[in-house]
Amino acid sequence: MLKIITGKPLWVNILAAVVLLLLLLLIFLGSLALITKHGDTLRIPAVSGMSLEDAKKALEKSGFEVQIQDSIYIDSLKPLQVIKQFPDADNLVKVNRTVYLTINRSVAPMLKMPNLIGMSFRNAVLIMRQYGLQIGDTVFKPDFARNSILEQRYDGQTIQPGTEIRQGSKITLVLGNGVGGYEIPVPDFVGLHYSDALALLSSNQLVLGAPVPDPDVTDTLGAFVYRQSPSPYDPEEKKSNHIRPGQAIDFWLSVRPPEKKTDSAVSSQPQP
Repeated sequence: MLKIITGKPLWVNILAAVVLLLLLLLIFLGSLALITKHGDTLRIPAVSGMSLEDAKKALEKSGFEVQIQDSIYIDSLKPLQVIKQFPDADNLVKVNRTVYLTINRSVAPMLKMPNLIGMSFRNAVLIMRQYGLQIGDTVFKPDFARNSILEQRYDGQTIQPGTEIRQGSKITLVLGNGVGGYEIPVPDFVGLHYSDALALLSSNQLVLGAPVPDPDVTDTLGAFVYRQSPSPYDPEEKKSNHIRPGQAIDFWLSVRPPEKKTDSAVSSQPQP
C-alpha cells in the first residue's frame, strides 16, 4: 500500500517515518526549553529590612513575582518592613520564580492583659515577654512582699486582667519594697525557743536577720533566745521600739533559758 502511495520500497518509507519522528522530537524539545527558559537563572536580591514597596520594586525589576506569605508584629521594626524572604537572598533560581515575604504589621494586634498581681518581678517579666508587652516604669511602695507585683498600670491608670490592650504597650509595675507602710511594736522574743521565735516572726510579717548561736548549741530549734536586736524596749528613751513589717530581727541563742529582768532589753546572758 505504502509502495503504491510513495512509489518507494517499504523499508524506505519506514526509515523516512523514523527520521520524521526524530526531527519532530528534536523540534519539540528545543521549543520546550525555549518556552520554559530552561537554564536561565537569576540571583535573588536581598530585600530583608527594606520597606514592602522598595522590596517589591527590587524583586519585580529582577524578574521575580512577589507574594506576602505572613505578617507578624515586632514593635522595634518599622511598619510594613520586610522581616524574612523565601527563597533566601543570593540563591540562584529560575526566572519568574515567586519570592515570598514576611512583613511587619502596620498596626499592633490586640491582646488581653494578663494578671501579674502577686507574681515575682522576674516571673512577671517572663509573662510580659510572652505576651509581647514592654516594661515601662517600676514603682516601689511600702509592703513586706519584696519585689512582688502589687499593681499593674497602663497610661497612669490601673489596668485590670482581661482588658484588651495593644501588643507592644508599656506597662508600669508597682512592686513591694520589702518594708511595710506602718509600724508595730517590736515583739519580745527573749526566753522563747528558737522554733517558737520563728513562728512569732512569721505571724508579725517580720524576717530573720542573723541567728548567732553560742558555741555549745547543737540543737538550734531547741535553743533559747537570750538576746535580740532590735530589742522591744529602749531604756534610754524609756519607750517601746517599733519596727515595720518586712524588716529583720537578729537572735542570739543559748542552750539555757535567760534570766529576764524588767524587760528583755536588759535581760542578762544565761549563766552556766
